[in-house]
Amino acid sequence: MPTSAPDGVLTPALTRRVSAHKTAVAVVYVAAIFLSTMDTTIVNVALPTIGHAFHVPTASVDEISISYLVSLAVFVPASGWLGDRFGGKRILLTAVAVFTASSALCGVAGGLGQLVLFRILQGAGGGMLASVGMAMLLRAYRPEERVRVSAVLTMAIALAPTAGPVLGGLLVTDLSWRWVFYVNVPIGIFACLYGWLRLERDHDLRGEHFDAAGFVLSAGGLGTLMYGISSGPEHGWTSLPVLASLATGLVLLGAMATVELRTPEPVIDLRLAGDRLFSACSAAMTLESVGFLGALFILSLYYQEGRGLSALGSGLSTAPEALGVMAGSQLASRILYRKLGPRRHLITGVLASSTFMAMLAPAADAHSLWWMRGDLLLMGLGVGQVFVATQAAAFATIAPRSVGRASTMFNVGRRLGGALGVAVATTSLVAVGMPSRTFDAGGSLTAFKAAFLIAAAANLLALWPAVYVRDEQARSTVPAPRRARPHLAPRTRRETP
Repeated sequence: MPTSAPDGVLTPALTRRVSAHKTAVAVVYVAAIFLSTMDTTIVNVALPTIGHAFHVPTASVDEISISYLVSLAVFVPASGWLGDRFGGKRILLTAVAVFTASSALCGVAGGLGQLVLFRILQGAGGGMLASVGMAMLLRAYRPEERVRVSAVLTMAIALAPTAGPVLGGLLVTDLSWRWVFYVNVPIGIFACLYGWLRLERDHDLRGEHFDAAGFVLSAGGLGTLMYGISSGPEHGWTSLPVLASLATGLVLLGAMATVELRTPEPVIDLRLAGDRLFSACSAAMTLESVGFLGALFILSLYYQEGRGLSALGSGLSTAPEALGVMAGSQLASRILYRKLGPRRHLITGVLASSTFMAMLAPAADAHSLWWMRGDLLLMGLGVGQVFVATQAAAFATIAPRSVGRASTMFNVGRRLGGALGVAVATTSLVAVGMPSRTFDAGGSLTAFKAAFLIAAAANLLALWPAVYVRDEQARSTVPAPRRARPHLAPRTRRETP
């Protein structure tokens, strides 16, 4: 996409064109990432109903969620290369179209086998759109503009996991389980049409051959590792299938690292890990995802199993967290990121989110749920700081040519962090012992309190990479202070003759 006139100066018409492209990238990506993120939670609400509809046991229904997560992990590695090779607009809209069409197919599935197959297809679209969309966003916006864009992305990422249970509960109760998939279709169609009309066509950045060996090893390694992590809490970490999946995944990823470091143009560029700022921010985002998504998973079980709320009530009681993240992201982008600098801002966010995540444990004993809701609001404020700071600063020192590969690595870490967070949370609950009675019936909430503390401890680990962020490296991402309005002389009364 052209960015300037021949003399290097943006004309008014070209300025409007660039601005329209920026807006289009943000709208399409936010809509797409909202759908793919919400899909991981909205479907969970419908799993029992789906099991009854297809007459299959609960253990088999878990394949619906696991197949989606595994498919996400498998297709993420190739997304950066595809976007660079065939153009971001083409691949992003293809990914959204695949996700939308497969959502409709999931809704009409006639059996568990068909549904799992369509979920794999859905994960393929979701895996591609995250990295390609982020790369397009990073190329469209200048470094100093990315903090504001990160705030918008953070709002979508925070709202989606909370909206899933609320919307899922309403749809399953009032309509049918099939509507948890149909709900994606109108939003996906809008994103495709809007993007097709408004996105500028970008040219491919690279013409090298596809790194087939790297893709096979990375996709196989990430897929089997994700399967092991997702299945471990259900089948037991010492069960043969889980151990085999984890071991195979680690071996394949080790082989992938060996191959990719020797490949001139790898599908996953591990050399980017040598960029200190990028690796620190990516690690902080991964660890924050472990604690944040683990805590959200525990909350849904706490509200429903520990306090006896419905799925809808659980989602509504979790909503203050999303409100906190949305408010925190605006506070971060407008004031704190610029005032504190990336390093202190990120450290402050990690400490705040970890503290209030740990406070969920004592709040769980309170008879009134408003203590928990208030704490969730404050936790969300802290999480918003981490999300904005990491996404704004991570790519400051990445060359434009490597943005696609960097966004792939960033999203791989975030996906694995989320899956690991749910696995750690589930394992913690099982290890301590889930209560068999609700709060009002005198049941013990020890398991939930222990799980909240473990999630907070995992979240606090993000402090380690955060201290390695250097403000001078991310200086280009800090917006300049807004110029004060010129002082206007006070108007005097008009003299009358």
